[in-house]
Amino acid sequence: MPELPEVETVRRGLAGWIVGRRFAAVDVRHPRAVRRHLPGPAHFAATLVGCQILDVRRRGKYLWLPLDSGDAVVGHLGMSGQLLLQPAAAPDEVHLRVRFEFADGDPELRFVDQRTFGGLAVSAGGADLPAEIAHIARDPLDPDFSDAAFVAALRQRRTEIKRALLDQSLISGIGNIYADEALWRTRLHGTRPTDRLPPATVTRLLGHVRDVLTEAIVQGGTSFDALYVDVNGRSGYFDRALNVYGQQDRPCRRCGALIRREAFMNRSSFSCPRCQPRPWTRPAAAAGQARQATAPNI
Repeated sequence: MPELPEVETVRRGLAGWIVGRRFAAVDVRHPRAVRRHLPGPAHFAATLVGCQILDVRRRGKYLWLPLDSGDAVVGHLGMSGQLLLQPAAAPDEVHLRVRFEFADGDPELRFVDQRTFGGLAVSAGGADLPAEIAHIARDPLDPDFSDAAFVAALRQRRTEIKRALLDQSLISGIGNIYADEALWRTRLHGTRPTDRLPPATVTRLLGHVRDVLTEAIVQGGTSFDALYVDVNGRSGYFDRALNVYGQQDRPCRRCGALIRREAFMNRSSFSCPRCQPRPWTRPAAAAGQARQATAPNI
């Protein structure tokens, strides 16, 4: 699934081409692509025709287009969604779901989605911040993101650090790939308890998260297949710089130990066994024996 660097790459590409333009026609080819717009495809199209796009914004992994009507188009790419700029004469993509034509002609905007897990909707009155995504936390590249608030909130959670990084209500935009990469740079195993992490360690982790995300944006994101591309159909190249994610049984670039793969929430986590040792936990039996040995005789 596209994470912050991929979505930000798309946002920047769109911003240079569609801001200030007006929708002339909207053709919904597959109703599932606008399933989150409850009034239906016809209403989705009719609401947008004649509206001008004022900006292209992002919150975490979501995009939204503020309109001069006060509404906004909210979009999520899902697993395979693509927003492509194409000349009208270009052949339709096999998985074309929605076509947007503009009053000033080419290029038009196309929403292509092979697996149809992504989707678009109109948020009524959502130009400033759509209500549908207001619950999502700011991301660490947002200038209004508070490091101090994040550190405090994280240390109050009783969970594992990787699970916390993927919690979009706590910090947004980070997915499996960039969580693994930032944890490797910080020398933390993903199962470290959040309530036991020193504030300085959390601050250092945040710095590495920002570094990884920024470097990935420069490379256009990470493309493992043809499902993620930018608005011009180009792949990202950050996969060439990955240190642990997808590197199972390859030597760690820092210490030479073989990268391990572990099951994680129906996915996989990748880490270095030497640089990122698992946190030590007392076995349940041993803990029980210790409690029994110290119990007073009554």
